[in-house]
Parts: sequence; C-alpha cells; structure tokens
Amino acid sequence: MNVLDHLGCDKVFYYFEAICDIPHGSFHEKALSDYIVAFAKERGLYCRQDERMNVVIKKPGTAGYENSPALIVQGHIDMVCEKNADTEHDFLTEPLKLYIDGDYIKARGTTLGADNGIAVAYMLALLDADHIEHPPLECVFTVEEEIGMGGATDLDAFDLEGKRFLNMDTEEEGYLMVSCCGGRRMRMYLPVERAAASADKKTFAIRIRGLKGGHSGADIHLQRASANVLMGRLLLELREKISYDLVKVNGGNMDNAICREAEAIVMIDPAKEAEAAALVSELQKMFWAEYKDRESDILMTMEEIEGAAEVLTAEVRDNIIALLQLLPYGVQTMDTNMEGLVESSSNIGIVKTNEDHIFIDNAVRGSVESRKDAICKKIEVLGELCGAKVVGVNDYPGWVYNPDSELLKIFKEAWTETFGKEPNVVAIHAGLECGLFAKKIPGLDLISLGPDMHDVHTPDERLSISSTIRVWDYLKVVLKKLK
Repeated sequence: MNVLDHLGCDKVFYYFEAICDIPHGSFHEKALSDYIVAFAKERGLYCRQDERMNVVIKKPGTAGYENSPALIVQGHIDMVCEKNADTEHDFLTEPLKLYIDGDYIKARGTTLGADNGIAVAYMLALLDADHIEHPPLECVFTVEEEIGMGGATDLDAFDLEGKRFLNMDTEEEGYLMVSCCGGRRMRMYLPVERAAASADKKTFAIRIRGLKGGHSGADIHLQRASANVLMGRLLLELREKISYDLVKVNGGNMDNAICREAEAIVMIDPAKEAEAAALVSELQKMFWAEYKDRESDILMTMEEIEGAAEVLTAEVRDNIIALLQLLPYGVQTMDTNMEGLVESSSNIGIVKTNEDHIFIDNAVRGSVESRKDAICKKIEVLGELCGAKVVGVNDYPGWVYNPDSELLKIFKEAWTETFGKEPNVVAIHAGLECGLFAKKIPGLDLISLGPDMHDVHTPDERLSISSTIRVWDYLKVVLKKLK
C-alpha cells in the first residue's frame, strides 16, 4: 500500500503497514505468524514457531552487550475485527485500508489493529536494525490474546533465558504499567424452543447502532452504553406495552469489546405497529438523555422485513430479557488503594441466537481474585435460574506490582533523561499477558508500555504517529542502558 513509507522511524511504520496488509484476526493468525518466521529465517536468527502459531525469535546482543542479561520483548499478533455496519470488508482475505488523518493512522471503517500490531512492528524493526545498541533480545509473538490469551497460556517458555520482560501492549504514552487485573470468560448457553409464527403478524428488525463501544477493560470506567444492555431494556419495555413474539436477538462480536450494535427480530400485530415504532422513538430519546455526556450518536430503528417462519417461545423470550436485565455489566467495584482504578468489571460482549441455543459471552475482570470469582458465580446463578448452562473459560492471572523492580528504576531513569519529567507509574484494569509469563518464568521482572492509541476495539481506532516515534526513540535509550 505504501501509505506510511514516508514516516520513517527505522522501519517501524514500514512493518506496521506490512502487518496491516496481512489478515490476522483472532484464530486466523497463521499468515502473519508465517511472515514473522520467514523474516527471522531471512536474517539467520534463532526462530521457533509452535503448534499454536506463537513465535519466539532471538537476536544476540550488539558489540559490548554480548554477555548482558537478555531482555524478553513481547506482544500479540492477533487483532479485534470490528467494522461499521455500512462497511464492506472481509477480515479473512482483505488488507486493512490505511489512511493518515493529521497525527493519526486509521483504517477505513474498521479496527486498525494497532492493538497490538504496533508492538509487532516495534519488535520487527528492532530485530532488523544493525545500528541500535541492545542486550540479547528474545522477542515473543503470541496469538489469541484478544479472545482469552490462549497463545500465551499454551506457550512453552523452555528457551526463554531472560529475567527482564517488556510487554508492549499499553495504549497510552507516558505511562509505565506495573500491574494488571486477571480475567475469565463466562460463556452462557440458553436452550431455545420454537413455535410456528403467526401468519397474522408482521416481522420487524429493531436495531441499535451508533454507540462508541471501546475496550471492555481500558474503557469500561467511561460508563459507555452497551447495545446489548439497551436492547434488553427495549425488549422489556416493549413486552410491558405490546404483545409480541421474538424471533432472535444478536449483538456484538467480541467479549472484550463494549457492544456497539444489536438487533432483535420481532413479530407484532399490524394494529400495534405505530405504537411499537413510537415506543422505539421514545426510548431512543430516553437513552440520549441518559448518555448525553458519553454517547452522541445512539440510533434506534424499526424496519419491516420478510416474515419469519418460527418464533422463540414466550418462556425463552422472557429468559433472554431477564438475563440482559440482570447480568452484571460495567464497573462492579473500584480499587480503594489506587484512585481511579477499576477493581472489577463485567462486559456482556456477545449475544447470538443459534439453532439450538442463545449464546451470551461475558468478559469478567478483577484484580482481587475473590471479587472476580463472586461476579462469575453471580453469572452462574442467573444462568441456572433461567435454565442456561454456564461455562467459565480462559481464566488468566493478574500481574502483581513489584515495588522493588530494578527494571522499573531503569525505565524511569531513561524516561526522565529523554523527556525531562517523571513518567506515570500505574496499574491497568485491562488484562495483559504479563501475569501468565510471570507464572512461567520465576523471578521475572516485568514492565509494559506503548504509544498513544485511542478507541481500540472499535472502527474509530487510531494510532498517534508522533507518539509512536517518541516511544521508539525512548525505547532505544532504554536498550542502551540495559548493559
């Protein structure tokens, strides 16, 4: 595409664009993994690709750094695939359509994948450079981070010798991340029964669109609306005023993204059509008022579509309404030791009507294990009351802050030298793979950083060019100090 060629930065942007040319959504990382392997082989570097498509590449230290302690640098190669409803894009076959808007790199109508493609670009640029002083590098490229950290969970760390670890999955410049929460995916399967549709009723698609969405960890404190939650409220209000049948309800594509769009297919008596349309309009105004400081473009529509042959039974309809009303969404508790830090949260990321069940995927996060467990148990109890099967999967540990970290001291010193001010040392509510590596490698000293990116996991995702360059320059200063 050559959209970013002129930006320079020691080929960081060159490799970022190359990554964007290769489809690499979660579960579909093989092509990018193979590209990274070919890159290593062309340069004669140690390379290992495991069955999951994780890749480990090693590069010796430069002159004078041959015997320095190795640094593990890590990022994930999968991305969240989200697009606007009016965008035609196949994430399995098509490259992202990049463009520059002022200081930002964006993708037309889709997520950009800067989370975590920029980490991959940084690592490839480091491995390719012959003019940057650095200790031995062990670059780890993991898969399936966005859907439960399966790649990092299954990675065998037998060939990783470093005790210093740099994760590059942080999304705000000026912050050195020293701790993160753990998480678990709670997957619910609500059995469905169907009945023949009434020939006397019309079929309508009720849609909720235009929400900002965002990362279910990093943005959950912003208290943005979830389309799945709003749809639950709409279906309840509709049931209280009008008799209707529910055909199906769907919303969201990723459990770790705040749901931006949802759709319910309903069948209504033609005599009640105007009343139903008026209710949808009334609810839209109500939601505008409720979220006026957080959402600007909530759009709710009701459109007649081709008639359905079957509907869900009233019991199934009522169960899904109950679950969307009662399942925990948003911030659950705040950390009492660190101001502004979310301690626990839950996100109703996916609702999908299948042939024999309705699937609901919840992303639960928590820095206190017992609180995380309590939220998960609440979801289990609610599921049981509605006759649903609930399974907890992809449980990953948090990363505990180490106040005596030597790596943190070096990174802080380099930051002050580079920018003339102290960095912000913080914890994050989002999950990082750091906790998993800390369990695999005893005595690991960890830190995480990255450049400015905004609205990740949404089609408004954007990466700051100037911040990417500053973080790269800072990284070179840090590497020089790791002798």
